[in-house]
Amino acid sequence: MPTLTVNGRAQAVAAEPETPLLYVLRDEFGLNGAKFGCGLGQCGACTVEVEGRAVLSCLTPIGLLEGRPVTTVEGLGTPENPGPLQAAFIAENAAQCGYCIAGMVMRAYALLRNNPHPGEAEIRDALRLNLCRCGTHMRILAAVRRAAGREPAATGATP
Repeated sequence: MPTLTVNGRAQAVAAEPETPLLYVLRDEFGLNGAKFGCGLGQCGACTVEVEGRAVLSCLTPIGLLEGRPVTTVEGLGTPENPGPLQAAFIAENAAQCGYCIAGMVMRAYALLRNNPHPGEAEIRDALRLNLCRCGTHMRILAAVRRAAGREPAATGATP
C-alpha cells in the first residue's frame, strides 16, 4: 500500500499505483480543491505542486509520487486564514465561477516558489496551460503580480 505525503501529512493509500492522483485527493483524502475538468491534462483545473513543479493530477499516477511531497490548494491556507497567494487572488477578485482557480493558484504557487519576482512574460508563460472559461485572466494575472509584490492595489471590481 503506497504512502503519499500531501500538505505535509503522510497517508496510506488503498488505490493501485496507476490510479491518478486526482482521484486519490478527492475520493480518499477529501481534498476537493483540485477539480476534474477534462481528464486529459488540457485544462489545468487539477493542478497541484510536487517538489516545486506544477503537476496535472489527472494524469499523474500515485505510484510516481511515493516519497515526494504534494501540495494542494488546501495546503496553502484556510478560508479563515488564506495564505499570501490565496489572499492576493481574493484581493483581486480573481475568481468568478471558481472552477479553474485552485489550478491557477497552484500553478502560480509553483512559479513563485522557483521565481519569487517573475516578470510579466514569465507569469503569462507559467499560466498559459491553465484555462479560464469565465475570462478573469486579467484579474488572475494581477493576483500573481500582487503576490510577487509587483501590484499593491486591487484592480478587480468590488464584490
